[in-house]
Amino acid sequence: MEKNMNLPKGWITAPLITVCSEIIGGGTPSREVPEYFSGDILWLTPTEIPKDKVSLIHDSREKITQEGLRKSSARLIPAGSVLLTSRASIGYVAISGREVTTNQGFASFVCSDSIHNFYLAYWLWANKELLENKATGTTFKEISKSKLRELSIPLPPLPEQRRIVSKIDELFSDLDVGVSSLKKAKAELARFRQSVLSHAFSGKLTAGWRKTHRNELGPATALLERIRAERRKNPKTKYKDMSPTEASDLPELPEGWEWTNVGEIAESMKNGIYKAREFYNDDGVACLRMYNIEEGKIIWKNIKRMNLTKEEVEEYGLEPGDILVNRVNSRELVGKAAPIPLGLEKCVYESKNIRLRLQKEHAETKYVSYWFQINGQKYFNRNAQQTVGMASINQEQIGAMPIPLPSFQEQQIIVSEIDRRFSIIYSLEKTIDSSLLEANRLRQSILKRAFEGKLVPQDPRDEPANILLEKIKKQRS
Repeated sequence: MEKNMNLPKGWITAPLITVCSEIIGGGTPSREVPEYFSGDILWLTPTEIPKDKVSLIHDSREKITQEGLRKSSARLIPAGSVLLTSRASIGYVAISGREVTTNQGFASFVCSDSIHNFYLAYWLWANKELLENKATGTTFKEISKSKLRELSIPLPPLPEQRRIVSKIDELFSDLDVGVSSLKKAKAELARFRQSVLSHAFSGKLTAGWRKTHRNELGPATALLERIRAERRKNPKTKYKDMSPTEASDLPELPEGWEWTNVGEIAESMKNGIYKAREFYNDDGVACLRMYNIEEGKIIWKNIKRMNLTKEEVEEYGLEPGDILVNRVNSRELVGKAAPIPLGLEKCVYESKNIRLRLQKEHAETKYVSYWFQINGQKYFNRNAQQTVGMASINQEQIGAMPIPLPSFQEQQIIVSEIDRRFSIIYSLEKTIDSSLLEANRLRQSILKRAFEGKLVPQDPRDEPANILLEKIKKQRS
């Protein structure tokens, strides 16, 4: 989009430096001098620029003083200038609604009388990929002011620029209404998902089924006794009587259900394997890390592999029906969990995860995994140990996590009902995501047509852009 040789009559291709009076950088006053901040001069950082639109900026999170301005490389930028993020996150654009300053993550364009500021802003926004490709740097990417000065822009007559901006605003406004509705619908589906889980574990989802089968179901207390008896007999597990679950502050359950804890229905728990960097290669056994657990599912991406012995693979191997629980992460993510599905290649798991293996004849894996989804974050947030930047949980805390337990048959019915509803939700979310992508493509198509001269009709009475530009050059001279 940078150059177009087939421009409409009256248009020209103009270097950015000729249509802008100046390109201004930014600066940051020393943080060690408090007197430089808490002033009345707006001072922007790139994180304050909206990513999904071109907007007018009238305020900033921080403000600097006249002394802070004087003692830094920050400069006053006139109202109406085009603000472009030029470092790290490149290509987000806004218009200064009043006089501002910025940090060094910006290149700001002071427009001449030959170009409409929103026309330039939309062109820069449309060319985000071009700007990113011209950026350089190792620690972070940045596009320099010298590179920006080399760019050229398709320039129509000034009245046509105004018509183009007006048409873009009109079409984008219509699009924004649709996008807003789609996002609201997606948020409603997220709330519906939580509502399904809430109803599932309060017994409401299967209330009708329970009524129909009330004479066939044994109480969960009998199920718990069977689980305990089998665990005592199992030579592979060191049975330890769990403390009774304190249910006085827990919600009341349907008749036949019982509050227990995860440790009661677990066959075993085991922390994952740790290996030094030299054990990792491209041909070894797949190892699931904390990044492979997302929204209650195992996500097969960025898989690391390591050289392991047969004994290590056996000891740390994952089987369908195991639940992988993340034990070290940020506080809001620690405790996320997912069941190991059928069909996964043989794999192990790293040390920041715990393998939870259930009494599969009595505890339905997906039932427990769904419980982690609705209750895990709240429970582990309350119980995790916090270190610098990270939180951690252990097997004992997982084992003590309360869980409502119905009969095994009802657990399976609950999972079936959740799966059925989630399948519908997933299908609707995919449709919404597809519509949001289409809206974005339409937005790009509008911008493309705008800068090819195809969005609004030309008016032969408009003064050609080259004549206007010559006038500007003479004024500067």
